Amino acid sequence: MPRRKFLRDSFAAGVAAGLAVRVPWSVGAEPEGANGDIRVAVIGCGSMVGNGGKGAYHIHNFSTMEGVRLVAVCDVDEQHLNREVDKLNDAGKKVDGYRDFRKLLERKDIDAVCIATPNHWHALMTILAVQAGKDVYVEKPSSHNVWEGRKTVEAARKYNRIVQVGTQSRSDNGAIEAIKYTRDGNIGNILAVRGICYKPRNSIGKVDGPQEKPASVDYNLWTGPAPLKPLMRKNLHYDWHWVWDTGNGEIGNQGVHQMDLARWALGESLLPPRVLSIGGRFGYDDDAETPNTQIVFFDYKKAPLIFEIRGLPRNKDVKAMDYYNGVSVGFVVECEGGYFAGNNGGFIYDKDGKKMKQVPGGGAEDHPANFIKAVRSRKQQDLNADILEGHISSSLCHVGNISYRLGKESAPGQVVEAVKDTKGFSETFERFQKHLAAHEIDLKKNKPELGAWLEMDAEKEKFRGVLAEKANDMLTRAYRQPFAVPEKV
Repeated sequence: MPRRKFLRDSFAAGVAAGLAVRVPWSVGAEPEGANGDIRVAVIGCGSMVGNGGKGAYHIHNFSTMEGVRLVAVCDVDEQHLNREVDKLNDAGKKVDGYRDFRKLLERKDIDAVCIATPNHWHALMTILAVQAGKDVYVEKPSSHNVWEGRKTVEAARKYNRIVQVGTQSRSDNGAIEAIKYTRDGNIGNILAVRGICYKPRNSIGKVDGPQEKPASVDYNLWTGPAPLKPLMRKNLHYDWHWVWDTGNGEIGNQGVHQMDLARWALGESLLPPRVLSIGGRFGYDDDAETPNTQIVFFDYKKAPLIFEIRGLPRNKDVKAMDYYNGVSVGFVVECEGGYFAGNNGGFIYDKDGKKMKQVPGGGAEDHPANFIKAVRSRKQQDLNADILEGHISSSLCHVGNISYRLGKESAPGQVVEAVKDTKGFSETFERFQKHLAAHEIDLKKNKPELGAWLEMDAEKEKFRGVLAEKANDMLTRAYRQPFAVPEKV
């Protein structure tokens, strides 16, 4: 069928049909392409390769990977879709284009899909894809909230599908070696693990009313499970990260990579007994809702996991970012006899800060190939980043944000009092204050949000205690029909 005809598929007809898709082969069966090429479709074309576009990155990966045939791409933005379809067809790689992913899922000749959409679509698309018999590579975070994330795990297991999360550091040789080295006790017991995400994020600007939506975008389908609201920012694309309805802030954007590394290093497989977050949006006034400066304390019994987000540079006069023990974006494992600091690779230091061992990185780029290997073997254990691992790490970001959103503006002295008994977090808040002071931000006037101390039943993935009712309401969302994540997958 001609490409333009695919692009004219009616969204209205799709809504009338609901979200149901038919399973093209029996659950647990081997994909038809498993003995030859694995046939892949990418949902979400994103921006250009080299410009931070995950969709375009995956299109490039799967269209050039040996043993894989990219057969279709999908995007609700016709401009993005046309660009990728035309580019591939010009290179002699025939693909079909879709605006509605449900039409794509009906095809029997697609073995696996890669989901690179905004966060609020990740869980529902994953569930529908595995129900349709597809294996899934889903970008991070694997969910927009904790409840729907657990549903993706349930669906993957029920339909016996291979589901990989795009936390590619799980495939990095340096990260694997460093985490094994520290967890084996080579520099003593672990005292704390820190996730560091100091990455520049500029203001998204401010508008004085609803903005015109891009003519190339099916905005209703783009919005999907989220509330259908007027566009109240300059850019529809990418800046959705900083709006609660569709994104999870920087902690759920870049930060989820470092969160995953930190939790992996700590060896924890559940959510923590307690969580506290502090932060705010400092340095500019714009239409974003999420914090650009945030610290979170995850009170694991073995050792705390402490996370930091900074979107502002080192000070108001430079563009360079700050660092912690030489790391701007990465993780630090603090042990009795020294520490590791790095990201994909790094160094082992003794307790005096002297380098003891270099851990070279490499291999993160092979993460999609690891997914294809597991698609062929049908072995969940072949995955470096199974959906369960992605769910727990994504959920850490979510519960940190819930604490933040249930907080209130507080004077620095009140914050100091709230964190005085936490291991390492008082010092973290001191550096938080110094960082903002370097931007001439007075926290007595621009008060940070002191989040709520939240207690958790980690096994049940539920809050308990004083604020349990409010906090548990935020573990999920009110879904817009017909785009609801099902109670039973």
